[in-house]
Amino acid sequence: MSLLFFGKDPDTDEDHCPSAWVDDDNADLVLQGWKADDATEDKCREVGSIPPTEAVIRIPARMVPQIRRACDAAEERAAELR
Repeated sequence: MSLLFFGKDPDTDEDHCPSAWVDDDNADLVLQGWKADDATEDKCREVGSIPPTEAVIRIPARMVPQIRRACDAAEERAAELR
């Protein structure tokens, strides 16, 4: 597996920060974020269940530039893989 790194939350320390990558093998976005609180998860469950293999995470809005770059790279990579 090869992960292309796009950035960490600029306002957190180096050990505890949301981050964004793209998996170069399949163009999936890989995101690290803060675990959502119970109220957020309950609100998300209004539209469907959260299986044990999935998680609701929060990514700060200040990370939009890194995520946008990662999305663009994922889209380009997916096109190459087709």
